[in-house]
Amino acid sequence: MKALVLQENGNIESLKVINNREIPQPGDNDIQIRVHASGLNPSDYQMAMYPGIKDERERVLGLEISGIVTKIGKNVNKFKVGDRVYYLRGVMNLDGGFAEYSITPAHAASHLPKEVSFYTAATIPAAGFTAYQAIIDKLRPKYGKTIFIEGGSGGVGYYAIQLAKMCGLKVIASCNSKNINYIKEIEVDEIIAYDLENVYDRVKELTNNKGVNYILNTINSETATKDLDVLSLDGEIAVIAGFPDFNKLTFFEKGISIHEIALSLPFQYNDYEGQCNIARIGDEFATLLEKKQILSANITLIDLEEVPLYLNKIKNREILGKVVMKLL
Repeated sequence: MKALVLQENGNIESLKVINNREIPQPGDNDIQIRVHASGLNPSDYQMAMYPGIKDERERVLGLEISGIVTKIGKNVNKFKVGDRVYYLRGVMNLDGGFAEYSITPAHAASHLPKEVSFYTAATIPAAGFTAYQAIIDKLRPKYGKTIFIEGGSGGVGYYAIQLAKMCGLKVIASCNSKNINYIKEIEVDEIIAYDLENVYDRVKELTNNKGVNYILNTINSETATKDLDVLSLDGEIAVIAGFPDFNKLTFFEKGISIHEIALSLPFQYNDYEGQCNIARIGDEFATLLEKKQILSANITLIDLEEVPLYLNKIKNREILGKVVMKLL
C-alpha cells in the first residue's frame, strides 16, 4: 500500500512516501480501516523528532483517522465491514493514518454518522476529544459561571469555546490579534489579544477582580502559572501542556482544583477502560457534529505527499485551523 513512513526516528526530514508498505492486518480485537482522511497535529512532528524510540519497523504517523472498516478481528462485534468510523490512534501503534490502511483496537474507535464528513471527522480526535475531556468530563462546569480559555484559536481552544458555550458559560478567550475574527464565528463572549494587551489585567477587569471560575490552559506551564492569579476562590484549572508552578500560590489561599488532561495515557498504559472512554467521547462528539451543535475548525485539505511540508508549517505556527490529509 501507499504510505508515508518515518525512515529514521528523530529526523522529520526522513519522512518518505513509499508504495510497498505491507497492509496492516487486524488482531482478534482489532479493526482494519481504509483511510479516507487523517488530521495533522503537533504531536506528529514531535513524535517524528523524538530520537529515543526504537521501533521494530518504520513508523506511520497520523493520530486522527477517519475511514471505512474493511476487516474485523474474530472477537469484534462492535463494528462490521463497511461501517464508517473515526478514532484517535494510540501513539505506540505503528500503523497510523498517513497511509491507505490503518488498524486500531475496535473498542477504542467510534461510529461516524453519515451526516458528518470524513474530513470533518479527521479534525476531531486529538483536539476535539481533548477539549471534551477538559470541559465536559473534568471541569463539569455549572451554568452561568465564567471560563477563561488560554489559546482560544488553537485546535483544542476552538472546540473548547463551543463546548463551554454549550454548557451555558460566559467565555473569555485569548488569542493573537490576527485570529480574532476566526473565533468570533463561534460567539465567544470576550476576546483578549495577547499581543496587544495584558491578558491578566484584562481578565481581572472583566471579572471585577474576582477572577474566573474555570480556566483551560492549552499553552504552557509559564502561562498556567500566571493563570493562577486570575482564578477565583474555589476555582478550577485544567491544563494540557504543563502544570503551573504551585510555589507561586500559598496553600489555603484560594482552594483551587487542578485537572491534568492527558488523552493518550490509556494507550501508553494499555488501559482498556480508558480506551473505551475515549471511544465514548468520540460517539458523543459525533452526535454534536451530526446535530450541528459544534462547528468544525477551518480545514486545509492536502495530499499525502504534502504532509511533511505542512507538519513543518504547524511546527512554525503558520496554520490557523486544521490540516487534513485526504486519500479518498
